[in-house]
Amino acid sequence: MSKTSQENKVKKAKVAQEVQDKKLERKADVVDTTVETPEATSEVNNEVEATSEEATTESKARVAKVRGKKYLAAKKKVDVNKNYPLSEAIKLVKETSFAKFEGKIEAHITATETGTLGEIAFPHLDLGAKKIAILNDTVLKEIKAGEISFDILIATPATMPKLLPFAKLLGPKGLMPNPKNGTLTDDPEASQKKLSVAKTQIKTEKKAPVVHLVVAKVSQDEKEIKANVEELISVIGNTKIKKMTLSATMGPGVKVLIEK
Repeated sequence: MSKTSQENKVKKAKVAQEVQDKKLERKADVVDTTVETPEATSEVNNEVEATSEEATTESKARVAKVRGKKYLAAKKKVDVNKNYPLSEAIKLVKETSFAKFEGKIEAHITATETGTLGEIAFPHLDLGAKKIAILNDTVLKEIKAGEISFDILIATPATMPKLLPFAKLLGPKGLMPNPKNGTLTDDPEASQKKLSVAKTQIKTEKKAPVVHLVVAKVSQDEKEIKANVEELISVIGNTKIKKMTLSATMGPGVKVLIEK
């Protein structure tokens, strides 16, 4: 065999060995990957499951509502499947109230529609008179200082431009004068007298036909409470009321029979 042939043979053997070495390296990489991946995946899955279990436990803890002994004792007096005549419902609400303070009676209504269902002046309910202010230099000075000492603000078309710089302050609070509710008028004194009568708008929640409204105090006479609730039913209209429940501030709900 010539010298050249021997050299070529050696070169071929060397190249073949290099190719074989690279194949072995690739195979080792693949083996390492297949070994490590399941372990890593398992660790991630375990962490995810643990986090999920913790979140579920925390969520259940938040949702779970623990009722006290007084509430549970009061609830036993109420038949949850019964709609009580109004007089009986009021009597039961007073009996099942266990608040140590001056509690209120609330009406919870499911209506047939959403929006404003009317405006009511309860014959026997005083939840505190609202302070009504007519815009003048003194009131304007207080507004500039960020002091809001009124519940209703009345202005005239001539003075209204003075309030425009404070729209972002008064608007979100519902205090910007408006001709629709009588607070923007040419006769502010007459409007003040009219608005001084305690009236409450009956509004549902924005996305649900549900109303929550204080109708009396627990300490009131049953006849007065009944008159207030009857006025509420009359203003809304019994055909627009699907369900009504009365409850004390601290006490179970009592379903009321609404006669159609």
